[in-house]
Amino acid sequence: MGLSGSVYKHLQRISGKSNVTKEKEELLCYSYDATGDSFFPDAIIFPGSEKEIIQIFKLASKENLIVVPRGAGSGMTGGAVPVKGGLVLVTSRMNKIFNIDENNFLIRVQPGVIVSDIHKSVEEKGLFYPPDPASSSVCTIGGNIGECAGGPRAVKYGVTRDYVLGLRAVLPSGEVIQTGVATAKGVAGYDLTRLIVGSEGTLAVVTEITLRLLPKPETVKTMAVFFDSVQKAAKTVSGIMRETVIPRCVEYMDEACLELVKDSLSFDLPETIKALLIIELDGDIDSVEKDAKNIKNFCFSYNALDVLVAKDQIEAQKLWDARKALSPILYKIASNKINEDVVVPIDKIPDLVQVTQQLEKTSGLKVVSFGHAGDGNIHCNIMYNKTDENELKRAEKAVDELFDATLNLGGTITGEHGVGMTKINYLPREIGATQIELMKGIKRVFDPQNILNPGKIFNL
Repeated sequence: MGLSGSVYKHLQRISGKSNVTKEKEELLCYSYDATGDSFFPDAIIFPGSEKEIIQIFKLASKENLIVVPRGAGSGMTGGAVPVKGGLVLVTSRMNKIFNIDENNFLIRVQPGVIVSDIHKSVEEKGLFYPPDPASSSVCTIGGNIGECAGGPRAVKYGVTRDYVLGLRAVLPSGEVIQTGVATAKGVAGYDLTRLIVGSEGTLAVVTEITLRLLPKPETVKTMAVFFDSVQKAAKTVSGIMRETVIPRCVEYMDEACLELVKDSLSFDLPETIKALLIIELDGDIDSVEKDAKNIKNFCFSYNALDVLVAKDQIEAQKLWDARKALSPILYKIASNKINEDVVVPIDKIPDLVQVTQQLEKTSGLKVVSFGHAGDGNIHCNIMYNKTDENELKRAEKAVDELFDATLNLGGTITGEHGVGMTKINYLPREIGATQIELMKGIKRVFDPQNILNPGKIFNL
C-alpha cells in the first residue's frame, strides 16, 4: 500500500520530525518481535500523548492506513509484527506513572511503562503488583494488556486481566473510550475492559491503565527441588496443589534447561538430576515457615532427590535470573526454535511431559520444556534449523502433534503468548466456527476498515 509523502509529512506534524522515521535501519529494528519473523513497515511513529494517537488514527482512517501498535517487541507470536506493512506505532515515549493511590490500592500508568518499574514503584510503598512475565525487565504494561500476560505468580494470583480495573483507549476511528471503574466493583454494561485485555492490539490502542494492587507480602521463601525423573517432578506438582498449599510459583525445568543454566546457579546440581522445580511461597512469616516444611516433606514423599531453601534474596534472585534467561539462551542448542505455551489441567501435566518426551524421539529434534507448572502452563520449545527444509518440516509436524495432544488432554494451545500471526491456522482446532465468527463481528464493530493490526488472531 505504501505511504505517500503528504501522509508522512502529516505524521511529522503530529508527533514531530524526530519522532517519525522511515530510515531502513529503523524499519528493520521494528520489523520483528521475539518470533524472529520479519515484515517491514512503511514508517514508524513514536507518539507522546493520547492526543497525538487520536490524530494519527483520524489520519489513518481517512487514508486507509494500517497501524500496528507496539510495546517492547518481546512478544512470542508476532503480535507486533507489521505483516501487511503500514505504520508501526511505538508507545515507548508514553511511559509515565501518573499516581499510586495507597489508600485505594491503585496505580494509574501509561502503556509504555516497563513492568518491572511498576513492581519497584509499588513495592517501595508496601504494595504489590503480582503479574511478573519472564520479560518483565523489558516488556511494557501496554504489551501485557494486549497479550493478557501471566508469568510464574499466576498460579496463586492470576494474570493481567485480573488486575486491570479500567482503561482509556483510542479506537481506529480516532474516538476515545474509557472503560471500567476505579472501584472494587462495577457491573454497568458489558465488560469492555476485559474484552480489550488480551485482544492483541486488534481492537483499540490503550493510552491509560488503572491497575489493582495488593498489600506486599510480609515474606517470601524460595525453594529448589531436584528430581531424577521428569515424571516424578510432574506428579509432585499436582500433588502439591491438591494436598498442601497453593504456592505463589511452581516453575518446572527439564534436564536440557538445567544443562544450560547450571553455571549461573549458586549451588551444584546432583549428577542424577533430570528435572527441577522452583517453588515459592509468600505471606506472613509463621505461615510461610509452616508451609515450607510441609512442602519439603511432601516433595521427599514423592521421591525428590533434595530440597534446597534459598538462604537470602540474593540466592533466590540468582535462581530466578537463571529461569528467566532460559528463553534466549536456548539458541545455544539450535539456531531456531518454536516456543509454544500450551496449558493442560494440572493433573494432566505428567501426560503432557510424556508427550514432549515422545515428540523428541519421533521428530529427532531437541525438545526443551520449562514453565509455569503450577497452573499447567508448560513452554515447549522445539529446536531446529529453519534453513534445513527437512528439519523445518519435522518441527512443524511436532507442533501439530503437540497441539493435538494438548487439546485431547483438555488444554489450550496458548496460555499467555496469544495467537498473533503464528497460531492463526491452529485457532479453529480449539475454537468453533460460530465463536470465531462472533469474534470477527466484534473486530468489525471496533475496526470496520480493518486498519488496526490486521492479520492477527484470524484473517478477515
